[in-house]
Amino acid sequence: MQKFDYLKLHISVLLAGFTGLFAKLISLNEVVIVWYRMLFAFVLFAVMILLMRKNLKDCDALKYCGLGVLLAIHLMFFFGSIKYSNVSIGVVCYSLVGFFTVLFEPMICKTKFSFVELFYSLIAVFGIWLIFNFDASYRFGIILGIISAALFALYTLLNKAVETGKSARCMLFYELLGGTVFMSIFVPVYAHFIEIPAFVPMGIEWLWIIILAFFCTVLLYLLHIAVLKTIPAFTVSLTGNLEPVYGILFAIIFLGEAHDLSISFYIGMILIFSSVFLQSFSKNKKLPL
Repeated sequence: MQKFDYLKLHISVLLAGFTGLFAKLISLNEVVIVWYRMLFAFVLFAVMILLMRKNLKDCDALKYCGLGVLLAIHLMFFFGSIKYSNVSIGVVCYSLVGFFTVLFEPMICKTKFSFVELFYSLIAVFGIWLIFNFDASYRFGIILGIISAALFALYTLLNKAVETGKSARCMLFYELLGGTVFMSIFVPVYAHFIEIPAFVPMGIEWLWIIILAFFCTVLLYLLHIAVLKTIPAFTVSLTGNLEPVYGILFAIIFLGEAHDLSISFYIGMILIFSSVFLQSFSKNKKLPL
């Protein structure tokens, strides 16, 4: 059964790898994109629940709605990171999720602090530092990406902490509801202070939003929440570090980003992926932590 859970985890990471592309394919502001994404995902998922006649009673709705707000904020920073840099930079910054998981997990899940995992995670931090210092034009995007990684680590750990045996379906429904309500309130406030050029997608952008909402939100987070029931949060975050591999590959293939990346990016990326390998090796060998 757990092998199937690991398969679901890797499918969710593959879907996440596609997410960054939509930040470039959709011309809208990152805040508006997240609002459409949450709204469409909630509507699609609500229709699925009605058609399947599933029961959503006895859920801790308020907690899950709060997690949905956290998810929406993470997504705004993630899409903002890509908008102010590129897909490759945005998804590489996502690799810091493991580092923040190491810091947050002992406080949230009451687990033992691991200095070995912290050391391996700091290698990834050094990789980000290299990219930050040598690619000055992308610094704001990198800062947004780092914040996004911290928020997603927090989201993952809190999902695991509040999970009380309820179904992933129930959790996701209320998370999408919370995120949609929050974004529906936040967008007008944001637009009051910061000018948004356009609110309506153009042409094929509607299709990208639907794909983003269903495959890269509903299906992705159903899988993500489900695997947290059986797989440790650190392992989930660690496997999530494969997202940059997929994201960079897709960005090079579909957006031709290879020519935009400097040598410092590749050095930093090698350090980050080395960190992922070392953490995986530590887990598999069951080194004393």
